[in-house]
Amino acid sequence: MFENESTGTKTKKAKNDFHGIRPSAAFIGASWFSLGIGLVSYCIGLWNSDMMLNEQGYYFTVILFGLFSAISVQKCVRDRAEDIEVTDIYYGVSWFTTIASVLLLVIGLWNADLLLSEKGFYGMAFTLALFSAIAVQKNTRDTKVIDKLEDPVDSL
Repeated sequence: MFENESTGTKTKKAKNDFHGIRPSAAFIGASWFSLGIGLVSYCIGLWNSDMMLNEQGYYFTVILFGLFSAISVQKCVRDRAEDIEVTDIYYGVSWFTTIASVLLLVIGLWNADLLLSEKGFYGMAFTLALFSAIAVQKNTRDTKVIDKLEDPVDSL
């Protein structure tokens, strides 16, 4: 419920009104920082590992695949919430690839000849990077939409 300042009446927020609040600079910065920390930590861990180059390539590809898939799911979910057309096939593929990337990481780590602490490190860095990528994409989209709403002349 939101209160109209001029009339004092309370109303429900419209279903598609996601654009009322601009993400704070602190949240945008924290999202980018956590994405950087997750991705850089994961990559430094790979660089310093005793894995063979093909194993390092596998884990690097899995994180790139996961980041793209998670952003794609976030975009599809947001588009549908805003009544923007998203095909069921693309929506399903986005979810499938996100789940597949997580499963590929889990299966790879399960079968890897690594210490349990190393496996946990890769899992946590992967999770941090995926969550942060979703937050960065959401902040970027929110900011762009709010900028268009605030300055409709530039959107023409």
